[in-house]
Amino acid sequence: MTTWQKRGALGAGGFVALLAVIWMSIGPDWRSLLSDPPSGTDVLFWSQDQRDTAFRMMDRVPFLVDAREIKTGSSVHALPEGEALDVDAALDAYFDEGRAVSVVVLHNGKVRAERYGLSFEADERWTSFSVAKSLTSTLVGVAIKDGYIESLDAPVTDYIEGLKGSAYEGVNIRQLLTMTSGVDWNEDYYDPYSDVAQFGNHVPEGDQPIVVSYMQTLGRAHEPGTVWNYSTGETNLIGILVSEATGKTLTDYLTEKIWQPYGMEAKASWLVGEDGVEISGCCIQATTRDFARFGQFILDGGNIDGEPILPDGWLEDATTRQVGIGFDPWGYGYQWWTYDDGAFGARGIFGQTIFIDPARNLVIANNSSWTTALGDKDDERNAREVFIRAVQDAVDRDNAG
Repeated sequence: MTTWQKRGALGAGGFVALLAVIWMSIGPDWRSLLSDPPSGTDVLFWSQDQRDTAFRMMDRVPFLVDAREIKTGSSVHALPEGEALDVDAALDAYFDEGRAVSVVVLHNGKVRAERYGLSFEADERWTSFSVAKSLTSTLVGVAIKDGYIESLDAPVTDYIEGLKGSAYEGVNIRQLLTMTSGVDWNEDYYDPYSDVAQFGNHVPEGDQPIVVSYMQTLGRAHEPGTVWNYSTGETNLIGILVSEATGKTLTDYLTEKIWQPYGMEAKASWLVGEDGVEISGCCIQATTRDFARFGQFILDGGNIDGEPILPDGWLEDATTRQVGIGFDPWGYGYQWWTYDDGAFGARGIFGQTIFIDPARNLVIANNSSWTTALGDKDDERNAREVFIRAVQDAVDRDNAG
């Protein structure tokens, strides 16, 4: 071997060694994702391994989707440690049967239980999916309190000009919040041709936001206010409405009004579409503790430093049944799922939850990675309900004692 060949071999060996060092240094999440990257952006059709990895790093994968940072402030809302609840067996079952990755239980504002799994850590962010809907609807209340939105009876087209002349003529903001617009929409997560699967691929006309351009093409199925039909597209319209009314991005408004002043501990993010608009029916990345803090903020009446940032009566209306969904004992408020016993919650596909029980002064925040969007395989969704009931029973035993 010549001197140049030896130098070339040494150089190639050094390069391979450098690649090996880089490969090890990027961490297990990136190694897993790059070993088996998703072929598209639609999480509904990713493999289980891809979801388990990517759900914890959605805002760090620019080749999939962009994100806007939700910034923290100078102080942190404390979550003091309380006496441990007797729920170890329930946690074991939930992490096993419900593929949970994190649980934080707050009772009387204290952490009574906390656990993480699937190699997910307390300081990491997990994506919210439709849990974000409840944060988006809360910003509507804030915007009314701030005077940016006149009332829930105002027509949607007063704030989203691109919907004029569409099936949204005659629909008011309240009907958008309760998903009773009557506009035709298909939210079938298992149908690749459903609206929820297709609207993100829509090419807008002119400079309109993608969701407005898509939603203005839909027809009418029912008279406004008469039939509930779950529609992520409508929550995305709510986000557009808030931004149009306030003149601010949803990220900035959430940061300014809640995230910083309430004292969230870690920076978060909101995914944005190709048009740079937040996907407001989905996709806030935050730590589980900060999702729990948002639940505590709601449980405490939407007050920050003793001052309400929501209109009088807003939370009572938002978190109680405004419309039936045909599946008792649940109903739907202003983008909150309601129980007939006064509890309510934010929920997202693949098992994301903020559950709030005012009667017990209880908040449960959890993330999961179900094997299906609705958890209808291997009883994963029911495992969540069983766990919630177990926590309530443990609190009741404590109170009785």
